[in-house]
Amino acid sequence: MRTILNVIWLVFAGFWLAVGYVVAGIICCILIITIPFGIASFRIAAYALWPFGRTVIRDPQAGIMSTVGNVIWFIFAGLWLAIGHVLTSIPLFVSIIGIPLGVANLKMVPISLLPLGARIVDADDPYAIPR
Repeated sequence: MRTILNVIWLVFAGFWLAVGYVVAGIICCILIITIPFGIASFRIAAYALWPFGRTVIRDPQAGIMSTVGNVIWFIFAGLWLAIGHVLTSIPLFVSIIGIPLGVANLKMVPISLLPLGARIVDADDPYAIPR
């Protein structure tokens, strides 16, 4: 079922969402000082391509610099990206077929809000998710 949902997601939303994050990542990497944000954008782009069966966890080893980076990201990009994900999930929830896609769009809110210090792992990996 995950594969079917991922293919539907990829066709209708994931590809263009990933392209947007890749373009943002390239711009961030060109600006040198924002390379950590570019790497985070590439990580989010990979997650946007294939979100079903994967989840986001916070890395307990992340230090103070990821917190500072997340504050900067939140101010300049994170809040707007999160609002965009919420707003684009609303039309998906209107149709019954789009409900899983709306849920996937809402799953992207935490990582688009605070991407630094987060890891994307397989939901089936029992060792990746802290309990």
